[in-house]
Amino acid sequence: MVSSSSLFDAGVLGAAVRGAVPAGHVLRPLELTDYRKGYTECLANLTVVGEVTEQMFADSFEEMRRAGGYFVVVVEDLGAQRVVATGTLVVEQKFLRGCGRVGHIEDIVVAKGQEGKGLGKTIIASLLAVAESVGCYKSILDCDESNVRFYEKCGLVRKGVQMALYMPGASKY
Repeated sequence: MVSSSSLFDAGVLGAAVRGAVPAGHVLRPLELTDYRKGYTECLANLTVVGEVTEQMFADSFEEMRRAGGYFVVVVEDLGAQRVVATGTLVVEQKFLRGCGRVGHIEDIVVAKGQEGKGLGKTIIASLLAVAESVGCYKSILDCDESNVRFYEKCGLVRKGVQMALYMPGASKY
């Protein structure tokens, strides 16, 4: 069941993955209260977040929850009440492969000072478990060349080439 403050039902994470975090930490779905627990500050360890107010966060959270197919997981340090790692799975419905689904893994980040605890591997394992539980036939992830070895250790394999085009006039964020 989805909590009124959770983005999705924690049941899709699986108990084994939830139990893989260090003592004093919990792996769970993103919650509305995570704005105040440093979620955007954690993301800032990955890239530019820009100015995100609590209302903007709540609006985006509700839009993701209504749309479905968004699975943002976090690891919270319970003692500090801070989000220390996060990752996102976005599920794309396809016409290919008998109208199958593809999971897109995005925004994997572990806060500075939290490295070496296995949090990144746990985030990836949880997103792959969610992808499997919601029926994705594959999951894909784009990353910098410097991160390839880490993702290979998580079971992913190099496939294809990423390309991008930033739209003229789009926000610099």
